[in-house]
Amino acid sequence: MSNDNFTEVTSESWFSRLGGAIKGILVGIVLIVAALILLFWNEGRSVKEYKTLQEGASSVVSVASDAVDPANAGKLIHTTGKADTKAVLSDPIFGVSANALQLRRVTEMYQWQETSQSETQKKLGGGEETKTTYSYAKTWSASAINSSNFRIPEEHQNPATMPYESNTQVADAVSLGKFSLPSSLVERIDETKPLFIQAADIKNTQLPTGIKLQAGSFYSGADPATPQIGDQRITFEVVNPMEVSVIAKQVRNTLEPYTTSVGGEIELLETGIHSADAIIQHAQDSNVILTWILRLIGFILLVIGINMEFKVLSVIADVLPIAGDIIGAGTGIIAFLLAIIFALVTIATAWIFYRPLLAIILLATVVGVITVIKLKLNKQSKIAA
Repeated sequence: MSNDNFTEVTSESWFSRLGGAIKGILVGIVLIVAALILLFWNEGRSVKEYKTLQEGASSVVSVASDAVDPANAGKLIHTTGKADTKAVLSDPIFGVSANALQLRRVTEMYQWQETSQSETQKKLGGGEETKTTYSYAKTWSASAINSSNFRIPEEHQNPATMPYESNTQVADAVSLGKFSLPSSLVERIDETKPLFIQAADIKNTQLPTGIKLQAGSFYSGADPATPQIGDQRITFEVVNPMEVSVIAKQVRNTLEPYTTSVGGEIELLETGIHSADAIIQHAQDSNVILTWILRLIGFILLVIGINMEFKVLSVIADVLPIAGDIIGAGTGIIAFLLAIIFALVTIATAWIFYRPLLAIILLATVVGVITVIKLKLNKQSKIAA
């Protein structure tokens, strides 16, 4: 057995597989229900966000950031300018400081990482034999990897925790012209730049034991050229003052989320100078992308769930492996088609509440899909006869 690779062969009897498939029916039901709920909720979320942004587009007022007009109190405003601060952020452990909107400590630890690859073969009589190869490699990771879950943890042990965690500090006094920018918006400014640390920058700091300054960053370990398990490298990044564009509600001289008549909230920020229309259009585009991502997730959950309902049929047929393959392929196609129908019906049902006209079109599509399936099944029955 190699220290970095291990192959394991396991077998599962037909009765065990059958029992697992029967239990899987309950899991499949849970997945189907979860998928339908997700699909229905997602349509409502999407429409609410669309209407929220539409309302925002029609009511937003563009103002200069060099003055706060009390007449705009409570209104949705759009303003641009330089997000700036006089605050000096300082890391409490490493003594690094900077005049910045954000100061980020980024830590990585050298650890073992496990990957696995499996190949499964069906055996005559319905059993299965699975060959799994576990591979181990050393890598830098920003989070602790739990080696207790490894197949061979004894020879690939990682520290249970990271001695130094990543951390972000946000300036609490940030101005945008005459406006005060809240931390909820400052945190969205993500254009970072690396901060090169010099010895003079930390001359009054007592570094933790084992920490050394190395090429503008910190290192915990004997030699950066030959890292060992548990070594850490710590770098720093800053978000410097920069031009931003904001859409939010004016409350005195600060900005807060704006609540629309449909119950949605608007609090948008983009780096750079952008018009109100451009910012809202970007938000609409993001809403469309998220909607389709959640639809895809819901559809995949449906396919998996429905497949689990039919799994017992292919396992029964696996007494003769080729028969099980044929049944499995057939039930897979049926599951895919049923998932399409269930997804479309669920989305259409949601649209009856949120988009009535589009619901009619979608339901017509569902009827078309069902008709095609029936025609194909009838055609196959005639061929079989």
